[in-house]
Amino acid sequence: MPSSSSTTSNLPSTEELASDVVKTTKASASALQLRSLAAGGVGGICAVVVGHPFDLVKVRLQTADKGTYSSAVDVVRKSVARAGLARVGFDVAIRDARAKSRQTENTNQPPRANPMFLKVGTLRWCLRTPIMVSFWGYDVGKTLVTRFSSQPSSQPFSIPQLASAGFFSAIPMTLITAPFERVKVLLQIQGQQNLPPGAKPRYSGGLDVVRQLYREGGIRSVFRGSLMTLARDGPGSAAYFASYEYVKRKLTPLDKDGKPSGDLSLTAVMTAGGAAGVAMWIPVFPIDTIKSRLQSAEGRPTIGGVVRGVYASGGFKAFFPGIGPALARAVPANAATFLGVELAHKAMDRMF
Repeated sequence: MPSSSSTTSNLPSTEELASDVVKTTKASASALQLRSLAAGGVGGICAVVVGHPFDLVKVRLQTADKGTYSSAVDVVRKSVARAGLARVGFDVAIRDARAKSRQTENTNQPPRANPMFLKVGTLRWCLRTPIMVSFWGYDVGKTLVTRFSSQPSSQPFSIPQLASAGFFSAIPMTLITAPFERVKVLLQIQGQQNLPPGAKPRYSGGLDVVRQLYREGGIRSVFRGSLMTLARDGPGSAAYFASYEYVKRKLTPLDKDGKPSGDLSLTAVMTAGGAAGVAMWIPVFPIDTIKSRLQSAEGRPTIGGVVRGVYASGGFKAFFPGIGPALARAVPANAATFLGVELAHKAMDRMF
């Protein structure tokens, strides 16, 4: 029979136990972050399918010359007149751009403008990256909040802590969002131009935009507007995730002791998501207008010059063109985003 001393010597030490706990915690956190990345991808698909036409209307109102459009409805009406109702929403703009060239070469007819949906290639890029990275960054942000906070990990995050995690999510997202939105804005503006017979569009697709921007001004041209993107997405993401969690908690059923009981209904998830989208846009919309103008301007514009130009064109009101479509998009698009994210998490819970 082994002695008690030999049995004790086989037990792991306190330092070894602590090391194992740390390793297990890190592995668990990494798995949760990967799941957040995947769930964000599902949410991104839902957001783009539902919200992109609204986004295009917003960008065209923000970047068009004064007097081009009288309202958001006018943008839709003229876009439908150019592209046709059946093609508004879901189409392949690369194919449409090439069709323009063939049409002007073969029939000498006026070209048709790009439809209200971006290229399939750009759409796939959008689906797989910005929103995915946003939810991944949010999860990393919550991990950092836990690490630098003294509260127990079992205790729910406070709203300010969730806002801090949301702000952090904008940092990695900006690295992807800034060049993507630079390309997106240029393509959306190109889509509203009426080219003369025989003329070809300046850009044939997203990659062509990147090539031309890099040729003209290097990597700085591709990433123009990054600072304003971060200035928009930092506070915007803080309000976004904090508002979602706040509304979600208010709508969660409670038992007689005041503790959460049962899962949140899908309707409540969509309500919280829609509210989060509105909360995100209202405080940062003027920054988004400056970003869009900065990314679409020719030459080497400065932030100060863009701000002065916007103000000179219509005063304070000029910083809010397209806010109607933005808010109209925010509710269904973000309701769909969080619905996709929550359903993806539930599916992964069942699978794993």
